[in-house]
Amino acid sequence: MCILAWGFASGAPLVVHAQSILDHDFRLWSPVYLTVRLPSSFVGTMEVHPRFGENVSELNQLVVRPVLGYKLTDHLSIWQGYTWVGTYRPRFAEEHHSIQQLIYRRQFSSFELFSRFMLEERVIGRADGTGVRARTLMRVDIPIPQAPEWAFVLYNEILVNVNSVRNGPQEGFDENRFVAAMNRQVTDQISMDLGYQMQAQNKANSGLVNQMNHILLVQFFLSL
Repeated sequence: MCILAWGFASGAPLVVHAQSILDHDFRLWSPVYLTVRLPSSFVGTMEVHPRFGENVSELNQLVVRPVLGYKLTDHLSIWQGYTWVGTYRPRFAEEHHSIQQLIYRRQFSSFELFSRFMLEERVIGRADGTGVRARTLMRVDIPIPQAPEWAFVLYNEILVNVNSVRNGPQEGFDENRFVAAMNRQVTDQISMDLGYQMQAQNKANSGLVNQMNHILLVQFFLSL
């Protein structure tokens, strides 16, 4: 949990290096997450995540992620899954990831805590080798007493490349995602987040932030 707490405590993207050239883009992310309870302590999830960029004028990326989890306790679970990433701009490229997750979720009297540590083994287009990326996310949902179907949401995720790959990602900081949103519990099985995400990316040199995306985040959570 210490690694996860560190990820949330950062609170915002890493500092931009003085020598970097910072590009900005306005984007729309609209992921849908489906959770299915399986026999025994197993759980399955499916994520379909379209991402629109260039001032929301075109589809930049599509992510599809099926994952199978097992509940170790009421609050702790382990997961194994696969991710397909299709990037459409500037030219089409594919990624295939094997992923492992450790998730901790707990409801407290005044807020809900969700934390996730993920490892990704990434096979990326023309890159020579497998890149390993570590991701740590912490999220807090704070219900609004006057409107219990609504909650204020804050979360932060840091992504770090563990190794360097020739013609691919280099070891070090990859990106940071910071979100401020509102959550609406629509029914017992459906909820949604609506908010703002700041995505700071290192797209060229290790340790530099050179891409800043301002994202309208509209995400849906379905459970069966």
